[in-house]
Amino acid sequence: MAAKPARDPQTRAVNLRMREDLRGLIDRAAKAHGKSRSDFMIEAARRAAEDALLDQTLIRIDPDSHQHYLDILDRAPDSDGFRRLMQARPPWRT
Repeated sequence: MAAKPARDPQTRAVNLRMREDLRGLIDRAAKAHGKSRSDFMIEAARRAAEDALLDQTLIRIDPDSHQHYLDILDRAPDSDGFRRLMQARPPWRT
């Protein structure tokens, strides 16, 4: 009798129910990236979780720093690079 492969004690199973067409889509995408369905789904879920948490990040600054930031945003651009950019011919007008 063959021994069962050792499981990582840090991992836990997650069971999902999904439509067959979604499973096929995920399988095709995973194959295109050379990954298993599980690895593909874990990576996609991790990225989505990080994005969701980053969207909720609160940055606290003191009033003086906040005003300095607003002043910079309100300042008109003034640099050689910006002037060259504004004088460049748009690519759609070639």
